[in-house]
Amino acid sequence: MSTDKNPAPLGLLMLDSRFPRIPGDIGNAGSFPFPLFKKVVRGASPSRVVRDRASGLLHPFTEAARQLEQEGAAGITTSCGFLTLFQQELSAAVRVPVATSSLFQVPMLQAMLPREKQAGIITIAQSSLTMDHLAAANIAPDTPIGTTEGGREFTRAILNNEPELNVELARKDNVDAARALVAQNPRVAALVLECTNMAPYAADIAEATGLPTYSVIDFLIWFQRGLRPRRY
Repeated sequence: MSTDKNPAPLGLLMLDSRFPRIPGDIGNAGSFPFPLFKKVVRGASPSRVVRDRASGLLHPFTEAARQLEQEGAAGITTSCGFLTLFQQELSAAVRVPVATSSLFQVPMLQAMLPREKQAGIITIAQSSLTMDHLAAANIAPDTPIGTTEGGREFTRAILNNEPELNVELARKDNVDAARALVAQNPRVAALVLECTNMAPYAADIAEATGLPTYSVIDFLIWFQRGLRPRRY
């Protein structure tokens, strides 16, 4: 029988947000089976991080990461997949492992698929997801990308940092984006959800597409387990 009496705490660099953190969201305390230390980076609004490439925020993120390390975090992550741009700088600023983005799952999945198949990405804002973001996660530039941008609820509510979220409309936006990507790219055999707020809809996406679907929650459970492995 396995034991996990002293699980490694994970440090979470949070955006400065007010939108609802529903069950399954990275900011919801019940989303993880291990301790989570949170640090809000003031001024890091969703729009500024996604649409403005987190301009002017490297120092605040770096300082917050150092504080999390001092508080005992065994590893550090962030609440936005677009922060791949800060991966190298954050890794250099602390002595614990850093995983900035769910996007790091893409090359790992690609290595597991047949050569004729591809891992696809669903993002909150395809217009803002650049080759720089992909390169920072070692993602091939021809990787198929779908988006909730242009939908009725999800992208608008999250990026505009609105205090309310219509969960069912957000769910539909995510499922529709995944279906459209798969329909347009028949080689896609697995999906990675870039946005940390997409995790609540992963099961719906998998059911609608019939494809394995990986969110940031899956990624961080794997990441955390290696920080302090269980004794068997």
